[in-house]
Amino acid sequence: MNQLEYKQKKMSVGQWLIDLWILVRIQYANVREQWILIIVLASLFPLTTLMLLHFFVENPTNEMILRIVTGNMVFALIITGINLLAQDLSWQKHRGHFVFYATLPISKVSFIYANLIKGIITSFPSFLILAIIGEIIYDLNWSFHWFIIPLILLSILSIVGFGVFIGFWSPSPQVTNIVLPSLMMFLGFLTPVLIDSSQLPKILYWLSLIFPTTYVAEALRELLSNGLTKGVIINSVILVVFTIVSYFLILKNIKWRIE
Repeated sequence: MNQLEYKQKKMSVGQWLIDLWILVRIQYANVREQWILIIVLASLFPLTTLMLLHFFVENPTNEMILRIVTGNMVFALIITGINLLAQDLSWQKHRGHFVFYATLPISKVSFIYANLIKGIITSFPSFLILAIIGEIIYDLNWSFHWFIIPLILLSILSIVGFGVFIGFWSPSPQVTNIVLPSLMMFLGFLTPVLIDSSQLPKILYWLSLIFPTTYVAEALRELLSNGLTKGVIINSVILVVFTIVSYFLILKNIKWRIE
């Protein structure tokens, strides 16, 4: 690589970062005036479930407590990273907002990353709120490990990637409004998020394996109870695969204009 090619590559990377920063600011501006309300509403449903189980389940075991708390933490990610984000993208898509982005000298890759970052920003607060409240209510002694930080980031990325894909794929806002609430309830209550996999019918268990939330919940429980184990590593690798696959599916399905 000669000096001219190196300078061009350096300028292109720098321009891509500038474009990404501008797009992130645009996406943030869409929720800037409502982000507190979004966080509160996104935390309310899993918090209600957490409190209900706290009052309803008498003398829960440590394993049950860990499942309840981590399950509701994942539930918060489902609401923000899948439900709200996909609805917002579907709304922008069918209102013609993508046509505006098509007029800008930006790449689809930058636009995808901006939406992923937006999903991380809006999802993490609810996730953290449920973790803190769950620890206070149940007087938990978390077994913190340094790997919790990359695991949280990977968990949010995989779930947000799934939500962004649904938003770009959505054929109409009406379909989105029907599919997402049903999917949210299914992922929250009929997969190994709040329920042990052994308690599920076989067909539901095998179906749950195609969703990243199953591996997020399992990895969080294992890491917080036993530290960095082989199971945590395996689930993390699976989440990496989910993130990569969702990225390529998004890149394939994103269209600036709809027919």
